[in-house]
Amino acid sequence: MRVTVFGATGLLGHALMREWSGHAVTGLGSQEADIRDAKRMQQIVRETKPEWIVLSAAYTDVDGCESNRDLAFGVNRDGAVNVAKAAREVGARLLFLSSDYVFDGEKTTPYEAEDERNPQSVYGRTKAEAEIRLLELMPACCIVRTSWLFGVGGKCFPDTILKLAANRPALDVVNDQRGCPTYVVDLARGLIQLCKRKANGIVHVTNAGDCTWFEFAQEIVRSAGLTTTVRPVSSAQMARPAPRPAYSVLSPSRMQALGIEMPSWQDALQRYLQQRHG
Repeated sequence: MRVTVFGATGLLGHALMREWSGHAVTGLGSQEADIRDAKRMQQIVRETKPEWIVLSAAYTDVDGCESNRDLAFGVNRDGAVNVAKAAREVGARLLFLSSDYVFDGEKTTPYEAEDERNPQSVYGRTKAEAEIRLLELMPACCIVRTSWLFGVGGKCFPDTILKLAANRPALDVVNDQRGCPTYVVDLARGLIQLCKRKANGIVHVTNAGDCTWFEFAQEIVRSAGLTTTVRPVSSAQMARPAPRPAYSVLSPSRMQALGIEMPSWQDALQRYLQQRHG
């Protein structure tokens, strides 16, 4: 199988390039492949002749998207459309990475793939509009929604908590946002399985289980053997430019129907800590 990965230098992209063996995989970062450049996308896809394109390139600074709307839509929506058109031209399949932020967070039970999109942030809107456009352009594409990514080699929540906990006796962490932490190594393995199964439609892929950021931070500190106190606070006390969904747990039902099971987020965290200290 020939695969082209856009966004290969990001947190997930690095994991994909490490985990994908036995196939001809071409990985491109934003320096060599700006997805906003439609002609460049066409050229790369014609040259690499992929059977699958995995699009993990994105502008993921959720707060930055609020003040850089043009950049956010230019990369996350219009860039995705450019890649889809290039894929369609050569008959390649497309897997697009989307987000739990396409939902408003008002449910209290896990979001199913077919639940209504109602994004509350600019970032969420860019991803929701990209999903709609891609399904129009390529009805057989695969859209993978995921959430709360963490991994070695880039900025992520556990890394931030560990650095802060090393220097502070106490940390305040929000306890009114609930979601599914997802280790990029496990996500990468899940995406590879989806490609092998020629999956299409919308699939939610996260580690099993859910928690609040406060509960996640508590587990990070405890697992790392640190004595820092983690204190629960409300989102209102830690105001950010972009609104976050209060509840964005993603249902794994479609993923499980395809025969893919993910380890628990606690298990993933242990392996992340081992990798980080390895």
